[in-house]
Amino acid sequence: MINASVKLNPKLFSAQSGPASGWDDDVEQVPIRKGFGEGLVIAGEQNENVVGLCADLTESTQMHLFKNKFPERFVEIGVAEQNLAGVASGMAAMGKIPFISSYAMFSPGRNWEQIRTTICYNDRPVKIAGSHAGISVGPDGGTHQAIEDIAITRVMPRMVALSPCDAIEAKKATIAAAKTNTPVYIRLAREKTPVITTEETPFEIGKAQIFWDSSLGDRTAKCEAGVIATGALLYKALLAAKQLEKEGIRVKVMNLSTVKPLDEKAILNLARETGAIVTVEEHQISGGMGSAVTECLAVNYPVPQEFVGVRDQFGQSGTQEELVEHYGMGESHIKEAVKKVISRKS
Repeated sequence: MINASVKLNPKLFSAQSGPASGWDDDVEQVPIRKGFGEGLVIAGEQNENVVGLCADLTESTQMHLFKNKFPERFVEIGVAEQNLAGVASGMAAMGKIPFISSYAMFSPGRNWEQIRTTICYNDRPVKIAGSHAGISVGPDGGTHQAIEDIAITRVMPRMVALSPCDAIEAKKATIAAAKTNTPVYIRLAREKTPVITTEETPFEIGKAQIFWDSSLGDRTAKCEAGVIATGALLYKALLAAKQLEKEGIRVKVMNLSTVKPLDEKAILNLARETGAIVTVEEHQISGGMGSAVTECLAVNYPVPQEFVGVRDQFGQSGTQEELVEHYGMGESHIKEAVKKVISRKS
């Protein structure tokens, strides 16, 4: 059942319309990137040193909200993502808190070396908003579907990597990022996704939370697997957990919105409690969030693990739901992974 202590959206499972739609009729759906735009305005109101820079995708990344509110603190760099990173690093050296935005495939994709050298190596507190991440970009096709961005950002020293699950969490992540003294990557999806959290749901960089726990209310019950999900696919994981509970399989679902620094304590506690882990992400399995979890468990507490994500393939054009299903990341695939990992427990 839903963990009431984290105060999630009360309409999360109301009026469910069936597997064809993938979510419930009554659940509000908002693009995660919109939360970034709203959060950036709030960050700008809180600190006059916050500035915005974009690579000719101001409305697509929702940075136009900041541009309209603070035109004197916004710079349109144009189609020049490498320059985007360099200019932001220079502004950060002069005391500003720059947020740069583009499609994730272009930033941090195209300008990775500039982010590495001018931002991370120099320890500049630039915040990189990578919009349109994952295969759910849909019709934009494989060239624009960033499914390697977690891997290339979390590997950089000093970088914080955030992957919010919905628009509200994206807003909180953006506000929190502005208050750090480190480089930060914020991963954002384009399409509308269900609003899972509320304004009252706690958020802290570096802290994971349990959103679903089938053992709640029954002290004798024990969950058989832990599901760790990040980003928009967290909702799929929650739907899968609800279906599994009806089948008599108890699981816990963790929202891992900070991929780096990893909340190792929470992950190890989940592994010890359940004895099996499934990771769920809209990203390449290799090098992604699941790999980060494995690195933690392999050293500290090895348990059987299954991975839900893209398996060494490029994306392609299609609708959001078509692609999620095609690449094996839907509710049925998460359920299958849970059952498989339970069967592997000694």
